[in-house]
Amino acid sequence: MITTTSDTARIQRRTLIVLMLSVGPAGMGMAGGFSATTLAAEDITNNDGLATLAATMISIGGAVAAVPLARFMAANGRRPGLRIGWTIAGIGSVAAFLAVLTDLYPLLVAGSFSIGVGNGTNLAARYAAADLAQPDRRARTIGLLVWASSIGSVLGPTVALGPTGWFAEQVNLPRLSGPYLMGALVFAVAGLVVHIKLRPDPLILATQQSGSAATPPTLAERRNMDAKPKLVDSFTAIARHQMALIAVGAMAVGQAVMVAVMTVTPLHMDDGDHETQIIGLVISLHIVGMFFFAPVVGWLVDRLPTAAMVAAAGVILFVGGELASHTDPSDSLGVFIGLFLIGLGWSFAMIAGSSLLTGAFPAHARANVQGAADFTMVASGAVAGLASGVIVEASSFHSLSHWSGVAALSLVAAALYPVATNTRRRYSQARS
Repeated sequence: MITTTSDTARIQRRTLIVLMLSVGPAGMGMAGGFSATTLAAEDITNNDGLATLAATMISIGGAVAAVPLARFMAANGRRPGLRIGWTIAGIGSVAAFLAVLTDLYPLLVAGSFSIGVGNGTNLAARYAAADLAQPDRRARTIGLLVWASSIGSVLGPTVALGPTGWFAEQVNLPRLSGPYLMGALVFAVAGLVVHIKLRPDPLILATQQSGSAATPPTLAERRNMDAKPKLVDSFTAIARHQMALIAVGAMAVGQAVMVAVMTVTPLHMDDGDHETQIIGLVISLHIVGMFFFAPVVGWLVDRLPTAAMVAAAGVILFVGGELASHTDPSDSLGVFIGLFLIGLGWSFAMIAGSSLLTGAFPAHARANVQGAADFTMVASGAVAGLASGVIVEASSFHSLSHWSGVAALSLVAAALYPVATNTRRRYSQARS
């Protein structure tokens, strides 16, 4: 078994390349499916509520898949877990394709849910990239994979609603069946790449190296390697580990703030009679903030205290929320800058939290807690998205953005808590 530092570094480089070549196509499939689902559901049902529900099933699928996917990876490794996740998403794309052909709304809902499993698999891939990474390069590795996934996510809607729709029409198929044909193809490519090339399995190798390290796992830990802990056990492990709790809090708060403000921004701008192209540019700039600077964010997280980067995420999210909240519907500059900063704050929270969580547990215990963390993150975003419309209806966009920004400051308090605790402990020891 290969255990030398140089060989591990070589395997890690290969692993990162393979994962980047996988999450790009998978991101296209997920984003393309999401962009087509609302339109396809509306065509079938002529009901906006049912159309929104079908699209929401993609987010729900990602949340529901997080824990069982993580448990499967804990028992079998990253390679089969990623392969089966993207295979389910590909099958979902086929189901959605058939739903468009037959006008069967329940089949479209089921297909959308399965496509969401692909999104959960993309999230899990960032942990696979970090399994063998050196601690001082873990965050930038995650950042590179987040950046790679953005390429597919940005191209997905354009390709799905453009060339693939045109191709579908050329072969006498409904235009909106094209995105799902593309999804079936690219998810198959992603699964095939990891199946063939992701060898050795990074999680299995990291676990083996952990077992042969100078500080091997305890007897209880070894027993847990073969166990299948309940979801509550994973949450308990996170709650008992201070830094893991901060990591999960960072990802959950970042996701909630980002989704809440982004969801209602188009409605706010539409109230100000902005053109559709301007609203699209705001969302595009927001996505740039989320993904484009991810490698730089990862580099910063590796070089600076991770807790400080969690605090930075809170500050950036707060400033972005405040800028958006103080922008009237007829104006746009504050929303442009605010949504960009919210995207950048999300990037800080996601990468710092993922790196912090990965380093908080030994290799054999990572996958289960990572699944619980992703479930919390995605569920937080889903709840925030659903609640944002209710809050705006009851109050205003200004209130939603303002209080979302204030909520983000909790990350500053969370990051400062260990510092304050250690200072108080040292002071008490000095006095005694």
